[in-house]
Amino acid sequence: MGILSSLFGLKDTDFKTLMEQGAVVVDVRSPQEFASGHITGSTNIPLDQIGAKADMLLKKGKPVITCCRSGARSGMAVGILKSAGVDAHNGGAWDSLKQKI
Repeated sequence: MGILSSLFGLKDTDFKTLMEQGAVVVDVRSPQEFASGHITGSTNIPLDQIGAKADMLLKKGKPVITCCRSGARSGMAVGILKSAGVDAHNGGAWDSLKQKI
């Protein structure tokens, strides 16, 4: 699991603590996928739009937890957000993240 963790950024992140710190959950799946099920209170910003929304997320001044179906797209989103200065964390699959927060 170490290789997968390093590839997808799924290290031992304490997502509950991040949520207590006011983290924003951003689901990077398509609107159709989001509509089929998501974490209550999460925001849907598809991966292809995440770069354009990075400044808005940075201005919130809160940690961002990304999620998607498997963790691959959310991992890519974390890279984009971190390069824009956002404190971003890969939450992996949305249904797994839901259990962790």
